[in-house]
Amino acid sequence: MISLSCEGMSASDAYKLLTGSVVPRPIAWISTQSDDKIVNVAPFSSFNYVAHSPPMLAVNITLTDSGGIKDTARNIRDTGEFVVNIATRATLDVMHESSAEYSGDVSEAEELGIALVPGQQVSVPRLAVSPIQMECKLSQIVPLGTGVNTLYIGEVVMFHLSRDIYNGRHIDSVAMDPIARLGGPFYAALGEIFSRKRP
Repeated sequence: MISLSCEGMSASDAYKLLTGSVVPRPIAWISTQSDDKIVNVAPFSSFNYVAHSPPMLAVNITLTDSGGIKDTARNIRDTGEFVVNIATRATLDVMHESSAEYSGDVSEAEELGIALVPGQQVSVPRLAVSPIQMECKLSQIVPLGTGVNTLYIGEVVMFHLSRDIYNGRHIDSVAMDPIARLGGPFYAALGEIFSRKRP
């Protein structure tokens, strides 16, 4: 084993170790909207569900490389609303392109030709290409560590599920074909799936 103390470790080294160790990570492809009605779309892989009563999701959004607040975080703070769209193998390339740093007055949805559908309980549009769209209202903002990371916790107020992957009772993960994040420039799809009865 190679043992590494975190004392004195740089943030970039810690990031590489974490993103290489905690794999695969689900991707929250988040749509938000500014007060000026500009739709922002960006993926985040420091993300998971954190509660089911009520259903809640959490996403960690870091500062930009220059130390500013990202458009997604600013829009969530300003409007209290966002939509988590699930990325799939079919949307990998356009999702990846939406991770580029666009200026705040540019809509990634428009630039990349991502079709939008209206939210029903939030004013933020959903991404039509995603088979699962979860409308969220901001519940908590939790600063983490030295201030570079902030956890945004949202309550899911509405689920939208494609009939191709949801039969009214269960979600078919294989049919959904989600994409996940690995370390570095790598992504992963579902591999072999194992089933075990609950002990």
